[in-house]
Amino acid sequence: MVKEKTHYVCSDCGGSSPKWLGKCPSCGAWNTLIESLPESTTPAKNRFASLAKTAEIATLGEIDAVDMARTPTGHEELDRVLGGGMVEGGVVLIGGDPGIGKSTLLLQALDSLQRSGQNTLYVTGEESGAQVALRSRRLGLNNSQVKVLAEIQLERILATLDATQPDIAVIDSIQTVYSDQLTSAPGSVAQVRECAAHLTRYAKASGRSDGAARGRATCIVLVGHVTKDGALAGPRVLEHMVDTVLYFEGDTHSSFRLVRAIKNRFGAVNEIGVFAMTEKGLKGVSNPSAIFLSQHAEPVPGSCVMVTLEGTRPMLVEIQALVDSSGPSPRRLSVGLDKDRLAMLLAVLHRHAGVACMDQDVFVNAVGGVRISEPAADLAVLLAITSSLRGKPLPKGFIAFGEIGLAGEVRPAPRGQERLREAAKLGFSVAVVPKANAPKKPIEGLTIHAVERVEQALEVVRSLA
Repeated sequence: MVKEKTHYVCSDCGGSSPKWLGKCPSCGAWNTLIESLPESTTPAKNRFASLAKTAEIATLGEIDAVDMARTPTGHEELDRVLGGGMVEGGVVLIGGDPGIGKSTLLLQALDSLQRSGQNTLYVTGEESGAQVALRSRRLGLNNSQVKVLAEIQLERILATLDATQPDIAVIDSIQTVYSDQLTSAPGSVAQVRECAAHLTRYAKASGRSDGAARGRATCIVLVGHVTKDGALAGPRVLEHMVDTVLYFEGDTHSSFRLVRAIKNRFGAVNEIGVFAMTEKGLKGVSNPSAIFLSQHAEPVPGSCVMVTLEGTRPMLVEIQALVDSSGPSPRRLSVGLDKDRLAMLLAVLHRHAGVACMDQDVFVNAVGGVRISEPAADLAVLLAITSSLRGKPLPKGFIAFGEIGLAGEVRPAPRGQERLREAAKLGFSVAVVPKANAPKKPIEGLTIHAVERVEQALEVVRSLA
């Protein structure tokens, strides 16, 4: 096959050059020229020129709003993150640290889908077919009928997809795939972008009912590498191309894994699925709150439980704080929480509640490796810090949540009623919450103290001790 001529496009200004240069001739930026294919010579341009069917202009009120058909994967936690299952013609990008379980989970899901009657294909570019078969034996997937292709050339992968017409195809990984039309190495920005674009076009165009094309579209799952900072490797446009972006989180030394939805056109974002790594692969955790709560025989200083929302799921997480005497430069360290927000909360605690930690080291941790980004954890963090500073534990069965403002006010958290009901269901009996989150009807078994300011919350805790 004759290789098409490529050119180089500046990622800053869009200017082009027939050959690579260190400096863009248009804008003068350095090291911004990236190899690209001319639009007129892009492979499969004619076949996949349009991702959507040509239609006349219509108003939104005239268009039928139809829910996307979903195919359950057989793993409830994965379906939760995906929004109910695999979507026909959808493109999913999943990333995570090496060895965290991406390939394991996808192989288990493909086996479940194949057993339910779906036509599946696993394209591996990092392992041989024998290595994939060996992993399936370790996972207990005996006599699995999942089709495996060890290939990294894009054109051959597309030809195989056309020939086998799978319902769900996994590409493991997109960084190993390359196109003959580009001279750059696999994993380069140009290769990743072009290969992902062609696979996305295939997924969107494969189910078109016009002409000789078949009626069911292929759902494609792309496995992506991550950088040392934890972000998906390759161009940022990769995340914009796909429909769903999932991140694997968790420590490889721990048996628990979190799968978080960062982007989902077919479901809720920031939804998480919780898995436990076992000898037979990843298993869903039905009660994730249990892994985020330490088992103390009696309450201990510096521990406060909060209810956080991850997508549509309320979860109980234990916040632990350790306050210790320091030298001339006190440290502020947080794990699973925003470090800058911790510094702000300590300033609010000093200014509005009179509790000073200027000569103390302050360490805060969210138990279980979970990352909490919502400000509803503020109140629990402050109560855990004051508990550790005074050496007095919070009452047994105690929870708290609420956002803290710079003026010392306790602001409401979204969907407070759901948080309180989840806490009551798990046996918690005392709650300190923002006044705006106080329920109009009492919740059985739960005593609720509504507060408006930080100093009021501390007074309530002292009265309960």
